[in-house]
Amino acid sequence: MTSESPFDLPPRPPHPDDFGMTPSDEERNLAVIAHLSGMAGIVMGGLIGFLGPLIIYLFKKDSSVYIESQAKEALNFQITLLIIGVGCVALVFVSCGFMFRILFVPMILQFAFAIIAAFAVKNGKYYRYPFNIRFLK
Repeated sequence: MTSESPFDLPPRPPHPDDFGMTPSDEERNLAVIAHLSGMAGIVMGGLIGFLGPLIIYLFKKDSSVYIESQAKEALNFQITLLIIGVGCVALVFVSCGFMFRILFVPMILQFAFAIIAAFAVKNGKYYRYPFNIRFLK
């Protein structure tokens, strides 16, 4: 009996070439917005980064498999970063501020991976974050 862990890598998502079709410009643009909207979380302390991907997921999940998969991936990443951020804040408090620099780790991860994801989905690829707790499958 195998049990599924949220840390298990899911199977490779279908690629548009598998079906002989590519995402439209609108689908790619919405996927880019889903991935980049998490950067709003940097401005607001990481608390609202999940709202952009969540809104796109809720409104477009039934109209496009591509948008649904990328919005879910971005949403899972934002929730993962929120958990990492809470852990970093806890470490700073426990260390009495000594580990203050660790607070920048979620921000750097957000910035770097959002840019990589945006370039990938702009080219019509399915992007998977290298580490992600997949709450939505």
